[in-house]
Amino acid sequence: MYKKYLKRWLELIISICILIILSPIFLVLTFCLFIANSGKPFFLQSRPGFEGKIFKVIKFKTMTDKLDENGKLLPDSDRMTKLGVFIRKTSLDEIPQLINVIKGDMSLIGPRPLLVQYLARYNSFQFRRHEVKPGITGWAQVNGRNAISWESKFHLDVWYVDNLSFQLDIKIFLMTIKKVLRSDGITQEGHVSSQEFKGNG
Repeated sequence: MYKKYLKRWLELIISICILIILSPIFLVLTFCLFIANSGKPFFLQSRPGFEGKIFKVIKFKTMTDKLDENGKLLPDSDRMTKLGVFIRKTSLDEIPQLINVIKGDMSLIGPRPLLVQYLARYNSFQFRRHEVKPGITGWAQVNGRNAISWESKFHLDVWYVDNLSFQLDIKIFLMTIKKVLRSDGITQEGHVSSQEFKGNG
């Protein structure tokens, strides 16, 4: 009952309420990033969602589009702005994803949406993370976030799929608040974001 019906409606109501409460922060960050990123406050990227269906994830844009002499994007650490560092550290870059939840592309709680190119690299076990909608936060995020290995992330994601419940979602929500306040596990050592998943060899 919860997984099939109540989860969607509860998360829809909660997302609308949170977005209304955070609207002053949303508007201020949108304005600041509009100036900092030459009129581009948002970052939109194709990500696989439920059953691998592609959608556009919305986040605040924390990095510039600076290129090297060969026309390729500079490394993440070289493109991250000072404002972007603060936004990423405080997880404020995730706020626009509430729009994805309201639209039905995502859930508040679920496996994080990864890159489209990873779809072809998953084995059958890893692809099971797409048996539920992706989330703004999830079981893997509160158990290490970007600081754990890909193997551990996938096992945690599939464990969530198999154990999804109202009680578990409440636990993850409360643990997320604690993690965000402490800025735990946001990056892997030497990386602004997680390292690329290259498959199973």
